[in-house]
Amino acid sequence: MSKEYRLGLIVPSSNTTMEKEIPAMLKAREEMIQDEKFTFHSSRMRMMKVTKEELAKMDIDSDRCALELSDARCDALAYACLVAIMSQGPGYHCLSESRLSKVAKENSAPVPVISSAGALIDGVKAIGAKKIAIVTPYMKPLTNMVIEYIESEGIKVTDSISLEVADNLEVGRLDPLNLVTIVDDLDVSEADAVVLSACVQMQSLPAIQKVQDKLGKPVLSAAVSTVYKLLKELTLKPVVPNAGYLLSEEFNSAHAGK
Repeated sequence: MSKEYRLGLIVPSSNTTMEKEIPAMLKAREEMIQDEKFTFHSSRMRMMKVTKEELAKMDIDSDRCALELSDARCDALAYACLVAIMSQGPGYHCLSESRLSKVAKENSAPVPVISSAGALIDGVKAIGAKKIAIVTPYMKPLTNMVIEYIESEGIKVTDSISLEVADNLEVGRLDPLNLVTIVDDLDVSEADAVVLSACVQMQSLPAIQKVQDKLGKPVLSAAVSTVYKLLKELTLKPVVPNAGYLLSEEFNSAHAGK
């Protein structure tokens, strides 16, 4: 009999991608590992424009979302908005995860709570990358906040591209395969790895393996890192086909038990 895992997603109200890419990765895993099943349950925080002010206002709602999802007795919760965390200043993912874990625990649901922001940091460190190049959909001031946050964690950002799309719905409509050519303008010469989407709303999954094959360097995203961290928290081998190096059998076999 298959083991079923309930995953709770805390998402911006205008996010249309996390409930697409995370299930896609884990459905691909289900085809590979027959005795696992995943279900997905969301709670939403109001947000339409990706601005520092609106992100801060939205973040307050994350406590309510964690409480609602803990009612469903999910096996793990993921706060799926990277820039909402990173725009609050260095180290905020630790404070957020701790606070939301407390909310769930006080509702008799002591389950792991992760954030896409913390997961991206952990994912980059897991593959041993010290320097990365990134692509974001944000306006440049928000991209700079993301860079400062990442660099506060001891990871150097060698180059970045900001697509400067402020409307979160429009971010979700961007063609992910355009990233295959967008990276031609990204200087990856000094980078150990590439973050193809430092945003869980900007789709990148269909392009990740293509760009990795093109560049010959590890490629990951905030969504890929979120799946990696969720699987680790559930004590499952973090492997998903065609989702880049972090979730590859090659990487995880080499780092089993670490």
